[in-house]
Amino acid sequence: MKLALLPWVLLLLETVPGSGPRPIAVHPYKVSETEKSQLVNETRWQYYGTPGTTGNLSLTWNTSRLPTQAVTIELWGYEETGKPYSENWTAEWSYLYTLATNIPNSGFFTFTPKPASPDYQRWKVGALRIVDSKNYPGKKDVLALWTNDHALAWHLGDDFREDSVAWARAQCLAWEALEDQLPNFLKELPDCPCTLAQARADSGRYFTDYGCDIEHGSVCTYHPGAVHCVRSVQASPQYASGQQCCYTAAGTQLLTADSTSGSTPDRGHDWGSPPYRTPPRVPSMRPSSDCRNYRPPHLASVFGDPHFVTFDGTNLTFNGRGEYVLLEAVLTDLRVQARAQPRMMTNGSQARGTGLTAVAVQEGNSDVVEVRLAKRSGVLEVLLNQEVLSFAEQSWMDLKGLFLSVAAEDKVSIMLSSGAGLEVSIQGPFLSVAILLPDKFLTHTRGLLGTLNNDPTDDFTLRSGQVLPLNASAQELFQFGADWAVHNTSSLFTYDSWFLINNFVYQPKHDPTFEPLFPDKSTLSPSQAEEAAKLCGNDHFCKFDVAATGSLSVGNATLVAHQLHQQRMQSLQPVMSCGWLAPPANGHKEGLRYLVGSTVHFHCNSGFSLAGAETSTCQADGTWSTPTPECQLGRSYTVLLSIIFGGLAVVLLVSIIYVLLRRKGNMNMWSLQP
Repeated sequence: MKLALLPWVLLLLETVPGSGPRPIAVHPYKVSETEKSQLVNETRWQYYGTPGTTGNLSLTWNTSRLPTQAVTIELWGYEETGKPYSENWTAEWSYLYTLATNIPNSGFFTFTPKPASPDYQRWKVGALRIVDSKNYPGKKDVLALWTNDHALAWHLGDDFREDSVAWARAQCLAWEALEDQLPNFLKELPDCPCTLAQARADSGRYFTDYGCDIEHGSVCTYHPGAVHCVRSVQASPQYASGQQCCYTAAGTQLLTADSTSGSTPDRGHDWGSPPYRTPPRVPSMRPSSDCRNYRPPHLASVFGDPHFVTFDGTNLTFNGRGEYVLLEAVLTDLRVQARAQPRMMTNGSQARGTGLTAVAVQEGNSDVVEVRLAKRSGVLEVLLNQEVLSFAEQSWMDLKGLFLSVAAEDKVSIMLSSGAGLEVSIQGPFLSVAILLPDKFLTHTRGLLGTLNNDPTDDFTLRSGQVLPLNASAQELFQFGADWAVHNTSSLFTYDSWFLINNFVYQPKHDPTFEPLFPDKSTLSPSQAEEAAKLCGNDHFCKFDVAATGSLSVGNATLVAHQLHQQRMQSLQPVMSCGWLAPPANGHKEGLRYLVGSTVHFHCNSGFSLAGAETSTCQADGTWSTPTPECQLGRSYTVLLSIIFGGLAVVLLVSIIYVLLRRKGNMNMWSLQP
């Protein structure tokens, strides 16, 4: 694989069998760590030259990825020129200068930065590139290892090092002046999820921000009060902007109006947007968006032998053998199909239950992605347009009409341009599938996962439009499932073995000869029933799978998958937000949570008094119980009251002493004048 250069992204030239090199644009943060050079203590690089940050800087790399004896280390700078949003607005990476040449390829380099020549001072963002010393300086499209893009504080001039605060202020003021002339991109960004749980569950529209990831220690350099941030997967339609949402350990959304740790939407989506070369579609501080208009997606799941939980919450067990339509949506021409096959029992016989072994998806004219069980146990195989993909060098791919992320060998996330998302993982011997759909799909779905319309009574709708009742028999529901068999002409699957051809091309898509175990016919021996009850509790899916497969481990995998679905449903429950509440001028507030039941407390600065309520509570209708009060000039009521009541207390105390002493005849001890 060769890494070439595009603005702000690495262009991976991947060789596809039968079709030659195919370019894939990959954000540097999504490239495997072994495929790029590492800045040792990256934060220090970006703060170099500020008070207390001096000395040497170091970088490392994997020498096996650059097979040569000697290397050259170059600095490249990123720059945008032309009027924003005009035809001549362009982005360019430029070779600037060489830090070291013809040095041993040891995997380590350290140096003491010096201010660059004034000719290079205008470049404030860039990256280092390591290449074979045989290449002339700045040669493009060669095998290279790149660092992450970063602020080039370490190469800036003496004016920065002498007063970095003044330098930064000047840069911010210039940025603000330019920003005031540009169109408002915030209006087309989606609202953030209200809670951390929602943000992590809504994987079709939001994805982990690599700069603040709770799974990797919450190293949030630019959001120090946060433990996790997510970014909108899709760039906005007109301005190619991106949303960012950050959260505290308590799960509360952080807003920039309250804290510099708040989330900051991007005029140019941080991960870029096709075709990448033109700003603002080149990947790159804005007011945070709250969550008043956020609507959680609708969730449906398939797991185990196989069990279906529809978008409207209806449960179905359909263990047919064949290829079936999980979901069709004419709205965006979204199609999700699944293949179900039986597993072998421990005694060598074929189980009377089946499970998902492959899932395929396409939306409109997007690429077709298929995820299937690999021959190696516990591993997924991903196919793109019928070709097997390798994720050895990157875990993220920007494809036609979708994004693809492989977090581990047993989990794949697919994010479609409509905001729909799929998560495919391995649970036991079968696949587990979770599908997320935004509100716009309401009334537009059909298939085994039902009609999304918040009405479970029509979830068992046949292709003809006939609706089976919710109390239909297991045999009737089996015919419902068979009715949604994939047609040969519309199949999205790849048939690259004689087994698949013989069983799913030359044979009916639904195998009429396969005799399943129906839920109402499943029985267990007394010993099995006791073990299943101990394992499964009240989970009927788990109990059925133990009966259908004779395996407690399969039942346990089903139990875990069902629990994951329930936990995700809980995370996606709608919550009401009253929106950000401003602190009073000449005062401050306590409380950064703006969801129903949350209370904000107001206080005034010294010398000001509170005119209005001291607290405001977020109500169930999404409004605050009282508006932000005013802090009026003058002594605060609490100070006045303390003076008044303090004076009264002194008078009262003297009076009591006077009476007591008088009773004892000790008035001569006091020289009190009337």
